[in-house]
Amino acid sequence: MADEKKLVEYLQWTTNELARLKKELAQRDARLAALREPVAVISMACRYAGGVRSPEDLWRVVADGVDTVGGPPLDRGWDPAALEHAHAGAFLDDAGGFDAAFFGIGPKEALAMDPQHRQLLELAWEALERAGLLPDELRGSRTGVFAGAIYQEYAPPPGTVPADIEGHLMTGNAASIVSGRLAHTFGFEGPALTVDTACSSSLVALHLAAESLRRGECDLALAGGVTVMSTPRVFSDFAAQGGLAADGRCKAFAKGADGTGFGEGAGLLVLQRLSDARRAGHPVLALLPGSAINSDGASNGLTAPNGTAQRKVIEAALRTAGVPAAAVDAVEAHGTGTALGDPIEAGALIAAYGEAPGRTTPLHLGSVKSNLGHTQAAAGVAGVIKTIQALRHRVLPATLHADDWSEFVDWPRDRVTLLDTARPWPAPADGPRRAGVSSFGISGTNAHVLVEEFTQDDTAEEAVARQPAPGVRESDPPAASAGQDLLWPLSGKSADAVRAQARRLRALLAERPDLDPAAVARSLVRHRTAFRHRAAAVGADPAELGRALDALAAGSAPVTAARPAPRVAFVFSGQGTQRVGMGAELHARFPVYAETFDAVCAALDTARGRTGEEPALREVVLAAAGSPQAALLERTEYTQPALFAVQTALARLAEWYGLVPAALLGHSIGELTAAHVGGALDLAAAARLVAVRARAMQAAPGGGAMVSIRAEEAAVRDSLADAGGAVDIAAVNGPRSTVVSGDADAVRRLAAAWRARGARTKTLKVSHAFHSPHMAPALAAIDAAAAPLAVDEPRVPLVAGRTGAVADRADLADPGRWSAQVRGAVRFHDGVRTLDGLGIDTFVEIGPDTTMTGLIADCLADRGDAVATVPLIRRPAAEARSVVQAVAQAHCRGVRVDFGRLLGPGPAADPGDLPVYPFRHRSYWLPRTPAPTGPAAPVAPGALAPEDDVCVLLPLHEVPEEERYGIVLAHVLDAVAAALGNTPAEIDPADDLTGIGVTSFGALEIAGRLSRETGAELRPAVVLEHRTAHELTTYLVESIVPRTPETAR
Repeated sequence: MADEKKLVEYLQWTTNELARLKKELAQRDARLAALREPVAVISMACRYAGGVRSPEDLWRVVADGVDTVGGPPLDRGWDPAALEHAHAGAFLDDAGGFDAAFFGIGPKEALAMDPQHRQLLELAWEALERAGLLPDELRGSRTGVFAGAIYQEYAPPPGTVPADIEGHLMTGNAASIVSGRLAHTFGFEGPALTVDTACSSSLVALHLAAESLRRGECDLALAGGVTVMSTPRVFSDFAAQGGLAADGRCKAFAKGADGTGFGEGAGLLVLQRLSDARRAGHPVLALLPGSAINSDGASNGLTAPNGTAQRKVIEAALRTAGVPAAAVDAVEAHGTGTALGDPIEAGALIAAYGEAPGRTTPLHLGSVKSNLGHTQAAAGVAGVIKTIQALRHRVLPATLHADDWSEFVDWPRDRVTLLDTARPWPAPADGPRRAGVSSFGISGTNAHVLVEEFTQDDTAEEAVARQPAPGVRESDPPAASAGQDLLWPLSGKSADAVRAQARRLRALLAERPDLDPAAVARSLVRHRTAFRHRAAAVGADPAELGRALDALAAGSAPVTAARPAPRVAFVFSGQGTQRVGMGAELHARFPVYAETFDAVCAALDTARGRTGEEPALREVVLAAAGSPQAALLERTEYTQPALFAVQTALARLAEWYGLVPAALLGHSIGELTAAHVGGALDLAAAARLVAVRARAMQAAPGGGAMVSIRAEEAAVRDSLADAGGAVDIAAVNGPRSTVVSGDADAVRRLAAAWRARGARTKTLKVSHAFHSPHMAPALAAIDAAAAPLAVDEPRVPLVAGRTGAVADRADLADPGRWSAQVRGAVRFHDGVRTLDGLGIDTFVEIGPDTTMTGLIADCLADRGDAVATVPLIRRPAAEARSVVQAVAQAHCRGVRVDFGRLLGPGPAADPGDLPVYPFRHRSYWLPRTPAPTGPAAPVAPGALAPEDDVCVLLPLHEVPEEERYGIVLAHVLDAVAAALGNTPAEIDPADDLTGIGVTSFGALEIAGRLSRETGAELRPAVVLEHRTAHELTTYLVESIVPRTPETAR
């Protein structure tokens, strides 16, 4: 037994050990597979000379054979005497341009920041947008930054810039901050490395990024490089060494090569493991199957190239990728155009590729430096972008200046050929198209990267195309078909940016008629950040969308500033807003509307006790104009149920698209719809009450009249004494909008008297004198119908029309309240002001027209842009478009609408095809002039010098309390503007202070200035805790005890 027990224990141990070893082997295999996994390029962004602002522009330059070399820049303050050798180069235009406000950077800090930092910030945003990634969603992610950068020459010598700029020079110019600033700005938590291996910096950065992804150090990576020459020193240095081309052009591998020519630029790639990219549905532009880096070692000189090392780095990259040399079709060479370097590189390429066994076609050789010059730290990534574009276009573009090949190379033309003309790039018979890209640094660091074509199988393409828009569910209705209205949302950090984006989208429509407008709409929703300033283009086809974009671009259509957390109220209209065919288009277009409307009509028909001889309510509402059924809509017994059905369906349609009410208000019959929509009355109970109310009011005596008078309620009420009780106030619709109701003759006389006093009046088209003593015969029936109703506590606050106050369950369950609502006045004005007091700022009219919209605007005229009215149907002749426009307006207001339901499932356009964010540039370039010496400049009247310690108190004790806030706010804005380098007019009091660039240093300056000006003890931490100028002002006003100068001593 003991032996058996030992045997069992041994077998159990063996089994466990085998399972452990199997698990370890699987983990090892997974690690090895990860190290061999191709890295996908999912996006590219770049800026180079010749107006290159995108990879498409770069392809235009190389495909059209454009030479981008030009004269020196005139906006950098370069000494003309230093331009002897810098007379020609491929310089960036607008190198000092930057949208500092977009990144929350103040003008002072932006001015102190090396333009290379600024170029990469904007390019990073563009690259992420082109990948379809929302930058804010990457905060806290394991995203790496690998940036190549060489120069650190932007910062002038100490003592040559103002003191308030010097504080930013360290972080604005340190090499490590190039990558660190990107990680900080975007919230990336992967590796952040700045690479300086001279000319090979960006390709080395790309290699390190790919390896980091394969090792699992990051899940996404931005890799590339940047060069902006802040001084012309490199031209002088190379000229002194005899390495500068006389005309500033790189003549790679050409007979006329006489030295290099310098250029500027920046490029970034977004990289991801291929498996992750496919799983996420990201576009895969190309693959990086392998790469390698090495050093020249002890070569012929520190800066002399080493052909053997170059051959070895190519061979190492091929081994890493598992690709035979003969399977590589082309090489984007380093190709600087020097008489020494080009022959050495050509020899290495011939040895590594040309002499490879199995090569049946020649290796094609080219260099983008012939177009862009040697862009140094941005050169390698330029070559990669050119190569990927060549793969996608299946063309090998020509290298300029290479009509005659270098006589210093023994060219085996059947194995290596120079691309002196553009050639088609046919697909190899046994694999994908492939190319190598080389970069060799003057310090001896070499890099070679293999780039491979990616062909996505049909199954994967279909899976990506089937991806739903955000919020779409399998049960949602199908996507909008041709001819139905679409919404293109636009946004920016300023209204000007929104209008610029409209111009770009308008150009897209003209340039890409093949793009599906619905797919573009989904991509704009899914792949572009929704900023505060918003607008929308609505149209059913490209022509209509184009006209809407033109209106936005021209400034004739509004741009709205979204509120952080808008609160929506539904406002239901009353009788008199009905019209023939109301909702018919919605019934045909929107299933959720049709289903709700049909169900409510059926419930109302049951509650009305409809017989087979009577037309169904649905038939009356949807009847054609001029038909007998349509005429019934003017009878109260049909009007009120019809409005209830239409409004309930409209409310559910609005909710379907994400317009969720925080409060409800109804005008007369609209209050019953509000009670049902808010959950106080279920459908059956509400239908019974509506049906009884409508018939009872229909049966009330006719012959009355109603008139709206443009006058205040109190004045109108005083005038009723002459009517002898025959006229009563029926509604108070605004501060100067009062409706009277009663005996027809008495109402007409009263209206005439008011017109004689200069007031405007309007006779309402009604069948009865509603909300007057004429309704007395209807009240008993309404009480009887209301008594047995089951009433629940409203799920949403419901403002009572009769009192203008929030109603609770007890009020709604009172049997007499619904008859009192019929007899008493509608206090709509009070109700709207109550909603305003509840924090409602977005009023959505639920009804067949815009009647309530005008009344609400009148009630809240003093609130200005703080409130907005959104009619769900603003154009009765275009109901479906009106709904889309209402959703658009709500979105622009800041409401989180359900775009998935609005746009339906379907493919989204490639985010790389859409315009990127239109940065609004200001020029920032530090002048290289000595700072003034001697006494400080005089302080402007009313201003305070930073070192002024005199307690200069605001004379708040002399100011009325209601004016103090505005005075303090003005000082806060002055202080914030001074700290940032803005003007006070550029500071929005609602802006997040840290979001517009207030740092801890800025908070210290603001706190010191405001403490001196107000006498309050303001700590820098308090400035950062109170996120906006409004909040900081409120704190200061509450902190300052008004004091006289005497009590302050």
